Amino acid sequence: MRLRDIPITAWLGIIGIAIAFIFAIFAPWLAPYGETEVVGDVWQMPDNQFFFGLDNLGRDILSRLIYGARTTLFVALGATLISFSLGILLSFTAAVSRGIIDMVFSRFNDLMMSIPTLIFALVVLAVLPQNIIILILVMAILDSTRVYRLGRAVALDVAVMEFVEAATLRGEGKVWIIFREILPNTLSPLLAEFGLRFAFSILFLSTLSFLGLGIQPPAADWGGMVKDNKDGIIFGISAALVPGSAIAALAVCVNLVVDWLLKRTSSLKGGRGDA
Repeated sequence: MRLRDIPITAWLGIIGIAIAFIFAIFAPWLAPYGETEVVGDVWQMPDNQFFFGLDNLGRDILSRLIYGARTTLFVALGATLISFSLGILLSFTAAVSRGIIDMVFSRFNDLMMSIPTLIFALVVLAVLPQNIIILILVMAILDSTRVYRLGRAVALDVAVMEFVEAATLRGEGKVWIIFREILPNTLSPLLAEFGLRFAFSILFLSTLSFLGLGIQPPAADWGGMVKDNKDGIIFGISAALVPGSAIAALAVCVNLVVDWLLKRTSSLKGGRGDA
């Protein structure tokens, strides 16, 4: 793959994601004010000093937007990495083992997927202590069911190929077959699914924060910022629109990259082919 072969839409997505991660990594140096610092009047309109204005407590929206990028991306990326590790490990194990292991894993996954994700998350988070670690784990476990479904499908497609059967006849163990035979030949569709799961995690986290069970104040995250400033919309205050636009823009950027990856892999059988 050459850089000039990447379409402009994918470049826009890559640049948007890179900007978000730069804000997240260098937030303390890029934000003009502190994350919880009160610097003026409530819902002060944008001016030369406050580019996006102030929020419902008089905090700089631009500063909280930058700090919120750190929180939102860290939680969403952490949940996505854990969900993918868990989902891929279980799905590939089921595809290689077949029999009773495949049946038990698949039926349990179907049971979990039959429960509405948002309702299940709200019930669990309302009972458990509210901290970032528990939030990440709950999001990861719920999302791993979707990863399992895709992982099992692509693994079964590759597991019937001759090179996998040859490895089995050579006496290779299941761990070898999973990580040396199946995984390298399913990376393309899995990378695209990783992007989709990451975008979903961003939106899911924002939803939980908006409902009060995500990131807890005074920490800044984009969904919580929308919740804090939603009443200002009635009075023509745009404070809630800024983080809402950031959520939408980041989700669009991720989907632009994923769409490009899907187009590259759409002609590959079982995720195999020239990269």
